Amino acid sequence: MKINVDIDCTPQEARTFLGLPDVEKMQEAVMAELQAKMMENVNTLDPESMMKTWLPAGVQGMEQMQKMFLSQFGMDPTKK
Repeated sequence: MKINVDIDCTPQEARTFLGLPDVEKMQEAVMAELQAKMMENVNTLDPESMMKTWLPAGVQGMEQMQKMFLSQFGMDPTKK
């Protein structure tokens, strides 16, 4: 025997029926905080400041990797 029961209710009604806690207020607070932090960081998305932050480390990292590869092949990276 197979019995199907369709219940038409909202998520809030289902949570109440099942005895689950109402976390709507907490979710709203967390989302408001997240939105505030994201809006605060939007100013740092300036391409010029991002390049200044990323480029020096990237160039140094590339030079270090190149020196490592050259030393593995028995070449002295300081001699040209």
